[in-house]
Amino acid sequence: MSQPNVHADARRDIYYNPQALSWTSTSSGANFEEIMTFHRKIPGFSPTKLISLDDVARQIGVKAVYLKDETSRCELPSFKILGASWAAFRAIAERNSLPLDVSFEELAKAAQATNTKLFAGTDGNHGRAVARFARILGLASEIFVPVYLDLSAVNNIKSEGANVVFVEGDYDQAVQEARNTAEKTEGAFWIQDTAFKDYESIPQWIIDGYGTMLLETEQQLHGVTPDLVVVPVGVGSFAQAVTSHSKSSGRSTRVVTVEPDAAPCLWNSLQTQNFGPISTSKTIMTGMSCGTVSSISWPILQAGVDVALTISDWEAHKAVQYLSSVGVSAGPCGAATLAALQYIGHNSPASVGLSEDSIVVIFCTEGARPYNTPRDVSIDDPVKLTQALVQIDSSNPSLSRGGAGETAIADYISEWLNHRDIEVHRLEKGPGCPSIVGRVKGQGGGKSLLFNGHIDTVTTAGYTGDALAGEVRDGSVFGQGAFDMKARVAASLLSLSQARKAADANEEYLSAGTEKVLDAEWTADAAIISEPTPLEAIVAHKGFVWFEVEILGSAAHGSRPDLGLDAICKAGHFLVELDKYSQGILNGPQHPSLGTGSIHASLIQGGADPSSYPASCTTTIEWRTVPGETTSYVEDEIRTILERIRSRVPDFKYHLRMGMSRPPYEVDKSNPFVIGTLNNIETAIGRPVIV
Repeated sequence: MSQPNVHADARRDIYYNPQALSWTSTSSGANFEEIMTFHRKIPGFSPTKLISLDDVARQIGVKAVYLKDETSRCELPSFKILGASWAAFRAIAERNSLPLDVSFEELAKAAQATNTKLFAGTDGNHGRAVARFARILGLASEIFVPVYLDLSAVNNIKSEGANVVFVEGDYDQAVQEARNTAEKTEGAFWIQDTAFKDYESIPQWIIDGYGTMLLETEQQLHGVTPDLVVVPVGVGSFAQAVTSHSKSSGRSTRVVTVEPDAAPCLWNSLQTQNFGPISTSKTIMTGMSCGTVSSISWPILQAGVDVALTISDWEAHKAVQYLSSVGVSAGPCGAATLAALQYIGHNSPASVGLSEDSIVVIFCTEGARPYNTPRDVSIDDPVKLTQALVQIDSSNPSLSRGGAGETAIADYISEWLNHRDIEVHRLEKGPGCPSIVGRVKGQGGGKSLLFNGHIDTVTTAGYTGDALAGEVRDGSVFGQGAFDMKARVAASLLSLSQARKAADANEEYLSAGTEKVLDAEWTADAAIISEPTPLEAIVAHKGFVWFEVEILGSAAHGSRPDLGLDAICKAGHFLVELDKYSQGILNGPQHPSLGTGSIHASLIQGGADPSSYPASCTTTIEWRTVPGETTSYVEDEIRTILERIRSRVPDFKYHLRMGMSRPPYEVDKSNPFVIGTLNNIETAIGRPVIV
């Protein structure tokens, strides 16, 4: 059961399960004292700290908040070695018929004799833990990672002696590739914390291995049972361990789970009560960026999780900063639980039973690591959102050398939409120019509305002042793209109700972003194109058509005028006639809304060096068309000009080639959608709309 968010920014709802408080888990049958004894054999093992966060407790009004600090476990920056080592140990011991009290030396000898090799798919810490245990035993390991995994994480895995294999895809695809390869390799073990229908023993051993942390926590609390625990979720294995322990016989601790906005696989399954995979987006919480809940974890989490919520990268980052200030060197996944507690503690404490007597435990599961500082996606003010968009360089590399491209701004928009539980689709045929489609579904049976805008800008070079400042002066936001058209994109993002929205890349060059959206078969009954129009309504739009006119000459050395024919000089005849023709268009009949069409020469190229006659000169021309001016009409007009020149200028030869074109557009002012839109605009601005 989800509850609408009524606090702070508009964000994804919090999921509540009132029945979870009375649910009791069943034992997995694991001997946790035996498992802890095993872990003590691992080099560098020692219990991790339980740290009191007194300021946090005061801020949210509870008796105590404790943080289980797993930022360093067995000399690794994560708790994952607890599960990976126990599962690999159990698998090797079982294959070689060894007792569970076998020494590491005997285990290693048996594993090496059978050419044992460990495999895993990972987005960081689990894979490194598998590789570390393989190194302890003197075994080879092969770890599969998504191609986007940051270099520091990859190097950490390699430092354990593992062979790292990059996979074109996300975490789930890396897991599948690891499985496929392991199944084809003699002596292999696939050590994965994600369970499937036919793969459950090793994932369960991994979950059992996490029990050591829970026993330590219990001992460090000196018999006090916490009222609430907050646990991060990736595939759900650690959350399963915590939930099973918290809901075991004699305990009734509430469990809160937290996931990234960009990868809410558990939240989505709980919300829909339908266990299945989801698509994920980029997040700094890479260790939690998973699209599928483990099959053995799902039933326990479905029954035992009291509250599930998601957080933004920005919230995780702020929690990282706070923990650093109190001496805890955490990464984004490790700080996620604090961010979740702070949000629910400030905004909905009663929903999780928090009071002045409550004791809370949060699990910090990851040590510090490098990541790109995220941006605040909680912004719901149109001016501040415009400023945030302007501050992201999205200059189009097709228009300016060294342009930043649209990846960063597309990532931000994706995160902004994810934070609000708006369905996100990313369309990217080529690197650096993604388009983002965000969709809000209605109740069905109605019309669909598309808000369309581009997120690229022209070059920032030559801008007077700081092009990316996004500062407010005299009631306006200043910066590259503020007017065209990041303010309009901000307005579209904030127009969520009953709408389908698209933020398109690369509009400034060939309308490529909109083409990708159309190619992906996104359609709507009506669309609002958020181009800058100084609060006037535009119901018609000019089209365009590009032509290349290549004037032909004869190449020759500058000393041989008898052989050379100057194509550039010949092109001059065309340019003079084109200029005359252009003036005729501008002085001709006008369209009621758009005025006249226009034609101009936009590019010219010819010649090879100063000492040669040019063999060709190519002029690119653009005709801005109004309704009634078709591409065939334009081509005929240009060809007529060229043929007229050819008839009177000796040796005048040419090629005419049509390039990109877009037709003009006009919608009837009496269209019901137009009338309704104009009425709403008038209500919003308090005056009649100029059309």
